[in-house]
Amino acid sequence: MANSFRTLSKTLTRSFSTKSSHHNHHQKTHKYLDPNSFLGSWKTPNDPKEAEKKLALLRRDYAKQVKNVRKDYIHEMELLRLEKLRKEEARKEAIRVANEERKRLKAEAAKVRAQERMVAEEEFRQTLLKERAEKLENWRMKRTLHENKKKEAKDLVHRRSSMWIEEQELESKIFSAIVF
Repeated sequence: MANSFRTLSKTLTRSFSTKSSHHNHHQKTHKYLDPNSFLGSWKTPNDPKEAEKKLALLRRDYAKQVKNVRKDYIHEMELLRLEKLRKEEARKEAIRVANEERKRLKAEAAKVRAQERMVAEEEFRQTLLKERAEKLENWRMKRTLHENKKKEAKDLVHRRSSMWIEEQELESKIFSAIVF
């Protein structure tokens, strides 16, 4: 019981730890190198010249291994840099494609709005032409009506002028003719 309480408290303490989860994940997944063969490999020879020779060989082997590790590290960093570059290029390409799509849609919307505006202007023009034609027709009808009334009045005056008018009615007839 006490043991399970201890593991539970360790788990809770670990979950509330101040270390980032990335750091914890890295610690758990890190692959360590195999123990180095140099460690504990030194056996002291009796002859100092042989010891120097052996030490020089160890140093040379160690330098080769370090060189290989550095080469591997540089290669890995280059691969990471290329991967990062590729991802950045892909992201930029995606942004460019999205921008082109947005511009295309915007242009299409503008084209549709322009067509709608042209249709509305054409309808407005047609309505104006129709109203002008109606006004012109109305004006012609009124003018024709006015001319007909004038003609009838003239005819009436001609007909009446050929008739004999009493002197008493003459003034009223003249006055009514002037008013028309």
